[in-house]
Amino acid sequence: MIRDRGALYQSELWKELDVSSRTGSRIASKLEEKGEIRREATAHNGNRTYLLRPAKKDLDFSLLMAGDKISPLVGNDGEIDPTTSDALSEWIFQLVQN
Repeated sequence: MIRDRGALYQSELWKELDVSSRTGSRIASKLEEKGEIRREATAHNGNRTYLLRPAKKDLDFSLLMAGDKISPLVGNDGEIDPTTSDALSEWIFQLVQN
């Protein structure tokens, strides 16, 4: 829900999940501990609550790299045939060497 909406008040979370506010708070705390969301203290409808936002994940670009070269398939919209591409073969060879 949080990721789909981009942000959600904690009070809305527990209401939509049909759980107590205490359980909703525990769920949000666990998600925050796991690095899945960020909780920002705020007020909503005159009540103190938290605004829950998806945590930004660090992307691991190393999976696209072989040494200092990026995969030749990235951004080519399938124009490279992986069965005959010299660029792909060279990239795989570099991956194996590293």
